[in-house]
Amino acid sequence: MRRAGSSHRKGWLVLLGIVVFGAIILGACLPLIGDLLIHNDGPAKAEIAVVLAGDQWGNRVLKGAELARAGYVPAVLVSGPPYYGIHESGPAIEFAVSHGYPREYFIASPNEALSTREEARAILDDLGRRKVRSFLLVTSDYHTARAGRIYRAIERERGGGPEFRVVAAPDRYFHRDRWWRSREGLKTVFFECSKSLATAVGM
Repeated sequence: MRRAGSSHRKGWLVLLGIVVFGAIILGACLPLIGDLLIHNDGPAKAEIAVVLAGDQWGNRVLKGAELARAGYVPAVLVSGPPYYGIHESGPAIEFAVSHGYPREYFIASPNEALSTREEARAILDDLGRRKVRSFLLVTSDYHTARAGRIYRAIERERGGGPEFRVVAAPDRYFHRDRWWRSREGLKTVFFECSKSLATAVGM
């Protein structure tokens, strides 16, 4: 009986060791998942900043405005897909103006895009009409890697396009080192990973 009890305790200790080891590995891997979603080139001088749509908190347009105020770009092109019967660029610009940024910074770019790929085509068409040769692509940090891949792929399809750098804006719920601690962070990573997979297979 004693040998059986000792063996039982050893079994539990082994199981506990496996659980602890697994938790350590998982804890090390979770930030890496966040890292895979981020590609931040950082700002540099360019002809214009492009703020992508889809950020209900306004961090993207505020980041674009900061870039203009810091002298990296003279203007900020704000993407505007459909949003409650209007184009999102309008409310986004008003939000930035309400935070003290000059209205003159902003150029609305209304479009009918329903995905990042459709938005990229519309934005690149707009930049082409404006003869833009370089831009800063501003989007939420978790969206930077996928957005950059999409814009580069479309430019390759078209045989070239403006040079660009991807600039990350902060997100309210996504933080690369603790995104798994909140429901919204988990949702953000789940949907972004799903969209990244869909992009990879051409959807």
